[in-house]
Amino acid sequence: MNENLIFLQVSGIETAEEALTYLGNRLREQQFVKDTFVSAIIERENIFPTGLQFEGYGVALPHTDAKHVTQTQVAVMTLEKPVTFTQMASKDQEVAVQLIVMLAIKEAHSQLEMLQTLMGVLQDRDLVQDILACRANQQDQVLELLSSHNIL
Repeated sequence: MNENLIFLQVSGIETAEEALTYLGNRLREQQFVKDTFVSAIIERENIFPTGLQFEGYGVALPHTDAKHVTQTQVAVMTLEKPVTFTQMASKDQEVAVQLIVMLAIKEAHSQLEMLQTLMGVLQDRDLVQDILACRANQQDQVLELLSSHNIL
């Protein structure tokens, strides 16, 4: 993960698809993913939603097949206003999401392990609140918070 893939307090995002497109395009611009990545991640999100509802906040962990990735990377975005994602465990429930952690994992076998690690770490309410409190120019602080929890 690097500071160039951390986007904080992003405004103007109205839907989950817009959020996925925005973050996926940033990964594509830096050549971490193939041109097929954005459409693949949107398609996968529609079939296998990634919204997670924790006590008091919602998070999304979008990801897709390794064949769309050129180099493993993690991108993070916080939103000025939450957008609605579908809940991972129950496709008929919605989650208001303000934190999105997008995974671009080149090795398919590493994806499940990374998801499990992230799900555990993101249950830490204080950590998530600290990330959400970071202003637009505090990418280094988010990087430090996530690095201290071995998310890299």
